[in-house]
Amino acid sequence: MTDPTAGDAGETADAGETAEASDQATERSKRPVTLESEADLEAFVADHDRALLEFYTEGCGICASMEPVLSGVARSTDVAIGTINPRDDPPLIERFDVQSVPLLVAFVDGEPVARRADGFVPAEELTEWLESETDE
Repeated sequence: MTDPTAGDAGETADAGETAEASDQATERSKRPVTLESEADLEAFVADHDRALLEFYTEGCGICASMEPVLSGVARSTDVAIGTINPRDDPPLIERFDVQSVPLLVAFVDGEPVARRADGFVPAEELTEWLESETDE
């Protein structure tokens, strides 16, 4: 004879595993995303209503100090955050007029709406700036 509750226990475990996997996916989505190309950048801003991009370079100390700030802002807001190193991509550098890093560019509906190149920006100040510049 089959225990009629056996399937229910399995379903509960599966539901728990699914919820855990969903939580992990949500946590991953709340982290800054490293973009490798202008095509990645275009897809990223197109896929999100509100986005923030940080242009950085390897060896930039201020850029490195912004990493935990960006991670915290990603977790505390609904703004998607991406980072991109423009390296030797003159069209990308020219398009966004990258003259210094870190450069932060806010997007709404795929269009740049604000930018700042102030060096280090504390999390609270960055969050306030993002909310004011991307408020829909």
